[in-house]
Amino acid sequence: MSPGRCSSASPAPDRKAPASSGQVIRRHTVLFTEEHISMQDSYKRFIASEINPHVDEWEQAEIFPAKELFRKMGKLGFLGVTKPVEYGGLGLDYSYSVAMTEALGFVDCGGIPMAIGVQTDMATPALARFGSDEVKTEFLAPSISGEYVACLGVSEVGAGSDVASIRTVARKDGGDYVIDGGKMWTTNGTQADWICLLANTSDGPAHRNKSLICVPMQTKGIEIARKLKKVGMNSSDTAQIHFDAVRVPQRYLIGEEGMGFQYQMMQFQEERLWAASRWTGTDRILDETIDYLRDRQAFGGSLLDNQYIQYKLAELKSEVEAVRALVYRATELYIGGTDVTMLASMCKLKAARVAREVADWCVQFWGGMGYMHETRVNRFWRDTRLGSIGGGADEIMMGIIAKQMGISSRKPR
Repeated sequence: MSPGRCSSASPAPDRKAPASSGQVIRRHTVLFTEEHISMQDSYKRFIASEINPHVDEWEQAEIFPAKELFRKMGKLGFLGVTKPVEYGGLGLDYSYSVAMTEALGFVDCGGIPMAIGVQTDMATPALARFGSDEVKTEFLAPSISGEYVACLGVSEVGAGSDVASIRTVARKDGGDYVIDGGKMWTTNGTQADWICLLANTSDGPAHRNKSLICVPMQTKGIEIARKLKKVGMNSSDTAQIHFDAVRVPQRYLIGEEGMGFQYQMMQFQEERLWAASRWTGTDRILDETIDYLRDRQAFGGSLLDNQYIQYKLAELKSEVEAVRALVYRATELYIGGTDVTMLASMCKLKAARVAREVADWCVQFWGGMGYMHETRVNRFWRDTRLGSIGGGADEIMMGIIAKQMGISSRKPR
């Protein structure tokens, strides 16, 4: 595949641009070139034609057809932007992933972008970096092409942000692992073809006894205990999964046994950069709110004429741009080979909080309509709340940052 292939996405239907859209600056930066922008535009056209027309239906159903959508995305190269060319990826650096993730801000919900992010930046980075050729051929290549849907099995009941305390066990038996335990809050879990599973493979210290294993979801002993009903992110299916004597060959191990915790921590760098990049699209809801306020008449004038509202919107816009600058800096360093554990944690912490603040103020400015379940601003409000919980809670991010600053004795995750 080549980046140019992405341009074959279906063109967007004609849509009326928001009145405020003229204030959005196209970002040709040190980080983003014409090629980045071209790929973003192709992705936005795909979103407009293949995702947004169906979002309301998928939100109502509390699931979207991941296999169907991912196959379309795979054919256009959208699922393997940074993945190795020999397995069907485009082999580009992580700045292209950030560019594509920013484009996901044009999706009319948060659930589908999250499901895509699991496929591209959460379940597959460790496999791409450390997996054997055999395992990458079996699991990574079809995930890049969209033939397989992937999910990530880390969190458990009682072990969400505290990854070291997971209890799922994979014991050796002949040439196999036999897995017992369970995973919780698993995005894509009800539709996935395989799970990147973190499990204890020895009785050693908690940070050196874990391994990442590729587990086909149709394997005997795997049970989808239930599909979880959430406050937001409704179009994304989320599962609780049980493993009862699940047997898989030991060759499905990713990298070295006992290195799973370290691999997952590396994987978290990309997950947290992805999460922060995703919320830089927050300025879209600001633009829609500005349009609404401009048209909304109250007390003899437009609500947008209120100076307090103008100043608050200016402040929020500044916060969004500050997050974007932080994400770009972290990305540049990451591409250069720097460990960005602290910066990625800062990005996620700040991006999630700014997204929540923007969402809350926009609902306030929309008034009664903002409280209506049917409006996109209300959906955005519900969807953003997960940002400070999933992928490591705010408190975990602050603990990591404090440790990296040398002012905390807590071990970084």
